[in-house]
Amino acid sequence: MSKHDAGKKSQTNGDDVDKLEDSDLVDAESPELHETFWQEAIFVPGPQHHMTLRIDADVLELFRAPGPGDQRCMNAGLRRYTEAQRRRPS
Repeated sequence: MSKHDAGKKSQTNGDDVDKLEDSDLVDAESPELHETFWQEAIFVPGPQHHMTLRIDADVLELFRAPGPGDQRCMNAGLRRYTEAQRRRPS
């Protein structure tokens, strides 16, 4: 949406939608979700933050050797470490 669209009046029927019951919003053609649906869901993290980090040269070389994607691989390694730390008993 551009800044020029912000002042335009909505063309939706929001008041009518607000009056609907949950049962009115159910799609009869949609299948029920199995219990495993959320277990198999892929976690999508929120936005990343930019920072400066000092890393040993040999570690950086190892991550950069395969080619593009070194920062993504470093983040994945840090994520695994973080998840392992969260699972540890206090």
